[in-house]
Amino acid sequence: MRNWQRFLIVLLLAIGSAFAFFGGKTAGDGIAVADLPREGRETLALIKQGGPFPYSRDGIVFNNFEKLLPAQPRGYYREYTVKIPGRKDRGPRRIVAGQAAEYYYTEDHYKSFRRIRE
Repeated sequence: MRNWQRFLIVLLLAIGSAFAFFGGKTAGDGIAVADLPREGRETLALIKQGGPFPYSRDGIVFNNFEKLLPAQPRGYYREYTVKIPGRKDRGPRRIVAGQAAEYYYTEDHYKSFRRIRE
């Protein structure tokens, strides 16, 4: 591999890291349960009681491809829809639940997350 190719790879990795760091809220920015939208509080309650869930895709594995949540093995996280009144599709809002009973809220379809503080 040539020096310019190595430089380009390092530069692209640095840009990617900077984008991930400055690109939005991460899991470190929290939100209190009381500050969730009403539908978010309802979804969180359903998760804790084990359902039933209104969407067939609720409870599927969330793979954390964005790498904004703490790294965990595949299958550790599950995602659930937070309804938006008036929308016919699932919309962008989700709660992602970890196996250790930690919960994360996204209102922009995984571009940012806030850990739910209980």
